[in-house]
Amino acid sequence: MTTPVVGRDEIEAAREILTGVARLTPLEGSRPLSERVGGPVLLKCENLQRTGSFKIRGAYVRISRLSDEERACGVVAASAGNHAQGVALAAALLGTHATVFMPDGAPIPKVEATKAYGADVRFSGVTVDDALQAANDFSSVTGAVLIHPFDHVDIVAGQGTVGLEILEQCPELRTVVVSVGGGGLISGIAAAIKSARPEVRVVGVQAAGAAAFPASLRSGRPTPLDSMSTIADGIAVGCPGDLTYRMVHELVDDIVTVSEDALSRALLLCLERAKLVVEPAGVAAVAAVMDDPPRFEPPVVAVLSGGNIDPVLLLRVLRHGMAAAGRYLSFRLRIPDRPGELARLLGELAASGANVLDIEHQRTGPHLHVDEVEVALQLETRGQEHCDAVLDRLRAVGYPLAFH
Repeated sequence: MTTPVVGRDEIEAAREILTGVARLTPLEGSRPLSERVGGPVLLKCENLQRTGSFKIRGAYVRISRLSDEERACGVVAASAGNHAQGVALAAALLGTHATVFMPDGAPIPKVEATKAYGADVRFSGVTVDDALQAANDFSSVTGAVLIHPFDHVDIVAGQGTVGLEILEQCPELRTVVVSVGGGGLISGIAAAIKSARPEVRVVGVQAAGAAAFPASLRSGRPTPLDSMSTIADGIAVGCPGDLTYRMVHELVDDIVTVSEDALSRALLLCLERAKLVVEPAGVAAVAAVMDDPPRFEPPVVAVLSGGNIDPVLLLRVLRHGMAAAGRYLSFRLRIPDRPGELARLLGELAASGANVLDIEHQRTGPHLHVDEVEVALQLETRGQEHCDAVLDRLRAVGYPLAFH
């Protein structure tokens, strides 16, 4: 293995710079994940970091090392939201002006927070890669220094301070699991951890709909995706950087992908069981552990990389997560069109312990008899076993069921 571009010395130096700026975020145990894995699983809560994600670490280190002349020209960045906030706050703390390009449709809370930290927000394109091109163009024209979201040694060194903290907070660590977009966070964490504990397994996680690293690693070079589609906007990066590709190739043991359903289930678990608000990109590591627990040797640390989620998206993802966890049940059935039949059906559902969320009658249809009505139901249940029990009860009393 060749020497990584960013090593332990650079990360230790970054930690000195971040003293009094970045928070030492907690490492919290997770009983439900530990039970699945068969050993300790801990959550590194970077969702509780300043600006709601790890991004302040790298952004502050990068901007702090600019010359007075460079800072006088300002800085420019591109981001879907978390890097934007990190750059905006770091620039404000270090006395320089920040311009941030964000893709159209960036989450409103992230846009407003970036503005609140003092940055000038502009919109360009529909992806972070589009916004990054606009930021590059702006830098060329104005002289503002581009603060790349991941592909710079100072950024990687700053993010690597998360790895130093993990080693100190969990000395018996065997596996660390990290969400991956452009690769800056996992590059830094891997460099920090492998320098001290090369036997620790470092696993990266990407959303299946925006997974640039697997194809890039197979092809032997950074390879852009043709398209992306995921709720995890914070890790929707279409191509690794040259630096992060090299470091991931050299230091990271495995890259896995997770589905949108898995992300939704993980977000629901963090909210319900850990009492932590985490964005979809931030729960990718948890989703991977939930998907395949035997893959991860304990003690495991899963990094919650960010918690900046639009409340509207949170509602939608939670509903999706409940459905994916088997806690929503939708079906149709026919009942006689006479008084008392609907009340009888609802009585059976009440006795089963299911909560009726929505109900719809249809009295006409090509397959309905004149004395029948079709009822479409959506129920809230306690999980898949409860779903099965509800359906078994309805079948036992003679209701013919059909599913959406």
